[in-house]
Amino acid sequence: MLSRVAEALYWMARNIERSENNARILSVQLIHMLESSDQQVLDRDWEEVLDICASKEEYYGRYGRLNRDTIIQYLTVSPLNMNSISNCITYARNGAKATRDMLPDDLWHVINGFYLEQKNKENTPIMPQHTQEYLKHVIHTSLAGQGIVESMMTRGVPYTFIKVGKWLERAEKTARILNVICEKSMREKGNSETESYYYWLTALQIVNGYDAYIKEYPPTMDPKNVLPFLIENGNFPRSIRYCMDHVLEAVHNLESGKVSHYSERLFQKLSAIQKELKNTDISGLGMDELMVFLDRFQNHCHEISVLFSETYYLVEPVHSVR
Repeated sequence: MLSRVAEALYWMARNIERSENNARILSVQLIHMLESSDQQVLDRDWEEVLDICASKEEYYGRYGRLNRDTIIQYLTVSPLNMNSISNCITYARNGAKATRDMLPDDLWHVINGFYLEQKNKENTPIMPQHTQEYLKHVIHTSLAGQGIVESMMTRGVPYTFIKVGKWLERAEKTARILNVICEKSMREKGNSETESYYYWLTALQIVNGYDAYIKEYPPTMDPKNVLPFLIENGNFPRSIRYCMDHVLEAVHNLESGKVSHYSERLFQKLSAIQKELKNTDISGLGMDELMVFLDRFQNHCHEISVLFSETYYLVEPVHSVR
């Protein structure tokens, strides 16, 4: 397969996953906004949403201060924000268009249909009361696309590049969410157990993991189990370990289990990350140690992205910078 085709598939998958993740984060924040009456808490929460969506510095560079409607517009449909949901869908659609002969027709129609629908509305600002409807549409488009990939694609090379993009993007986002929540927990160390409960509940809601967590740790949520669940659980599809196990498996499939001279550094890095995840006792780490661990893991994700691109001659697009 040509490297430009592999590159388009890989970044299509990353951008679909990124649009869904950012839609989930914004959706959870909008629900919390209805439940809170403290303006200071709301402002702080919006800043954290920008941070998780990797848009905080760029936002402050353009606007200077927090404003709810501006943030919503910036994260959803702003052409100025490289990580806006609208831009992620456009990049994904461009990738799908360039690789149509590799993809099921249904996948192209789902992505292109959403793109054309939002294109027709691009001059109509999303009103706050309609934002949840838009976010649900984004999430359902992503889930429909993933379902088509799983049910209709043969398990060949194109499928594998799509999966690597998805798992790597998801692992990095889960680490980013946990890092921001850990920072918040550290900053407000003296707060009550109720507030601590609220923070970790938010983390589970953002990754759509509350139901799975409660089935694993019934009958009620205990904050001390959330971090191990989202980092080292090998069965939850949004945990860091699950995602990285599947990235390594996908690269093994690409190389038919052989380590070649050109893929050696990639295998070594993935194996080292897997070993670190396996040997780290997450429950035994203090909050400051966890933040170091999560920072390091996000750096690992960036290094894996670079190594993967170098190994398979992919070009990292300008809009992928985070």
